[in-house]
Amino acid sequence: MEKVALVTGGGRGLGRAIAEDLARDHQVVITCNSTRPEGLPPRIRVLQGDLTEADTAQRLIAELIAETGRLDLIVNNAGLVRATPKEEFDPATAVEVLAVNLLAPGALLAAALPYLGEGASVVNISSINAQLPPRNAAIYGASKAALNLWTRAMAKELGPQGIRVNAVAPGAINTPEAPRSAELTALFVKDTALGRPGTPQDIARAVRFLAGPEAGFITGEVLTVSGGYRL
Repeated sequence: MEKVALVTGGGRGLGRAIAEDLARDHQVVITCNSTRPEGLPPRIRVLQGDLTEADTAQRLIAELIAETGRLDLIVNNAGLVRATPKEEFDPATAVEVLAVNLLAPGALLAAALPYLGEGASVVNISSINAQLPPRNAAIYGASKAALNLWTRAMAKELGPQGIRVNAVAPGAINTPEAPRSAELTALFVKDTALGRPGTPQDIARAVRFLAGPEAGFITGEVLTVSGGYRL
């Protein structure tokens, strides 16, 4: 039976590349917040919901199971970056960033656990900023560092059930919806060993590897996909 993958924030950017790659051999369900994406392959279904709301995770998983009958892979891709300068701490902004980047994956996993069997997998989309703190966005970096720790913790707790939990930490990735300027791209490339910015497909391939049988003895790992940024 064909496997089913859930990709949060799968309507654009990295999430869309991941969803389209997985759709080659999975049934894929993506989540979006308010605007439904256009032009998706017919094998990708869309569920709408605000991941910061308390009941969203349970509802999304219930709707997914009602449509597909199973769930084999969760890709926690939905993420939020907000400026959080040290001079102007805004608790509401900090809570919003943590709610999307850290708490939503926990809520989705809790809702999905009754349907995840041996061989299921979770892949979290972290960031190189978990290790290299971003200027004026420390809460974002902290949320991704916490996501890395949560990844390892869940791998330890779910390993006895045969469920693997890993993460991908992208470096500088240019997406069609939000390309960096040529000047900023050049700065990143200068510090990248492979001499180019990353693409969404680079991340999608890493997710496919960690979710697939070739990574069947890998869990609790954070795979950095940065082209050798700041080695």
